[in-house]
Amino acid sequence: MATNDAKATIRFTGEDLFVGLSPSGHALSMETDSTRNRAPSPLEMLLLALGGCSGVDVISILQKKRQHVTDYRIEVSGERRADHPRAYTRMFVKHIVRGHEVSEKAVADAVELSDKKYCSVAATLRGTAEIITSYEIIEDDAS
Repeated sequence: MATNDAKATIRFTGEDLFVGLSPSGHALSMETDSTRNRAPSPLEMLLLALGGCSGVDVISILQKKRQHVTDYRIEVSGERRADHPRAYTRMFVKHIVRGHEVSEKAVADAVELSDKKYCSVAATLRGTAEIITSYEIIEDDAS
């Protein structure tokens, strides 16, 4: 049984442009014509959703573990089927953590917890796409 029903509304505004209204009331533009490049495509937003969902988990866990992170970014890419529907078959999520004496075990544990337990976007996509996660730790110069 569903515990949180959510409803998004997407409106066509012309010239291959759509505006979506999220359940929380935020407006986002999406475009289906890549030649105009005015807004991300729905599939690009899927990459952003996966990275954002995982990133929220990982940084929260690292903060709870009192890791001194000075910069954090997530790179997400995907491989798609050649035939229609051109769904993602593999998605790659790379966590890049910069900081002072950041524990490799803490990062590995945070990434695994997000991937296997907490990230709802990953859980939703996992049935159709293989999700491959990795991480890199960059030590800040001591100053």
